[in-house]
Amino acid sequence: MIELIPLLMFAAVCGLLMFGYPVAFTLGGTALLAAALGIVFGIFDAELLRAFPDRLYGIMQNGTLVAVPLFVLMGVMLERARIAEELLVNLARVFARVPAGMAISVVVVGALLAASTGIVGATVVTMGLMSLPTMLKRGYSPRLATGTICATGTLGQIIPPSIALVLLGDTLSNAYQQAQLSAGIFNPQPVSVGDLFIGAIIPGLLLVAAYIIYLLFVARREPAAAPAGAVEAVDLWQTVKSLLPPISLMLLVLGSIISGAATPTEAAAVGALGAGILARSRGALGWARAGEVGRSTLQVTAMVFAILIGASLFSLVFRGYDGEELVTGIFHSLPGGVVGATLLVMVVIFLLGFILDFIEITFVVVPIVGPVLLAMGVDPVWLGIMIAINLQTSFLTPPFGFALFYLRGVAPVEVATGAIYRGVMPFIAIQLLLLCLLALWPALATWLPDALAR
Repeated sequence: MIELIPLLMFAAVCGLLMFGYPVAFTLGGTALLAAALGIVFGIFDAELLRAFPDRLYGIMQNGTLVAVPLFVLMGVMLERARIAEELLVNLARVFARVPAGMAISVVVVGALLAASTGIVGATVVTMGLMSLPTMLKRGYSPRLATGTICATGTLGQIIPPSIALVLLGDTLSNAYQQAQLSAGIFNPQPVSVGDLFIGAIIPGLLLVAAYIIYLLFVARREPAAAPAGAVEAVDLWQTVKSLLPPISLMLLVLGSIISGAATPTEAAAVGALGAGILARSRGALGWARAGEVGRSTLQVTAMVFAILIGASLFSLVFRGYDGEELVTGIFHSLPGGVVGATLLVMVVIFLLGFILDFIEITFVVVPIVGPVLLAMGVDPVWLGIMIAINLQTSFLTPPFGFALFYLRGVAPVEVATGAIYRGVMPFIAIQLLLLCLLALWPALATWLPDALAR
């Protein structure tokens, strides 16, 4: 029975979260209760808890995590500058003659917005408020309009630079070092957030391209579901002027990382500064707005680090009960070896995506299963991209997908929930297809980082 305590801890956390308790306190409280009971019954070594302050100090000393508030600040700045609205209006005019042109504009703008925020809820709500009423007014099928917006909102999980990839990259880096040290490699090869950013470029572009191809297919097969808009005069200079700043900012951030000129944290600082200058130049950053930006950034950052602290305590107690050995034994006993273990992890993460956000999964699940899978020979960059797309699919899947709840909250009452559920199904199929392609050809994620490393 004692050896099952780590699994009971994990089940307790999932159960408490379903009752709506705060994640950070649930993780920390469950860990402390399990440790206290173990100390009372003599099955847990209280000395292990002395390592917790050192873990907190390690979090404070982690320079990579400084990128989190900076990328959050960058995203909030761009949102306050109302760049997405301007982009959507101009791109809709450019694609007005094209069937499904408005939907294609939503995908392009949503991808840019997702890259700057990385938060599913923010992107879905923003795009839902901006584009859904217009799409419905232009005669779009509610099913196609809502499916496009939900799917686009989840792109922040895979398109760099995003917070999800920053957190995944840092967690996988620690897991990879742990896996190599356990294998007797005392000069471990590093894997960085930059590697994950680079590895996500090809899958992210493939996903956006697949969305657009699907929309064009639907427009050709069902013209009434995705009609072309009324032809409007296109101001080429205005379109370029709206596209150039955000795209230049993204290219500057990614380019500096890819070229090796800056670390992800330094690139995030450049992005935050550029977004601030851009917002200020548009008159969107007065003193009152600056205060709102600061508060929003502080709230998101505090949430992330509170969860990280709770997860750190949880993983410490989990390992104190030999949870890592339990997971290792389960994985090695599965049929199919590393393939079976990886498949099990993907299924578990997919199901947990119904009740946990990517932050909780990154901080709780990945540190537990990551070292075991990486010790079995799984590539860390490939694993990170697979987890990101898997979570993206989970957040889109009815009936519990987070993106569906967010859109339901801002969609007009005449849009049926069933229409939202049916609308996301083709996009779920596209994401599952990409997961299968990555499983068959890992080079889709690993080739570019390897090529740039040479």
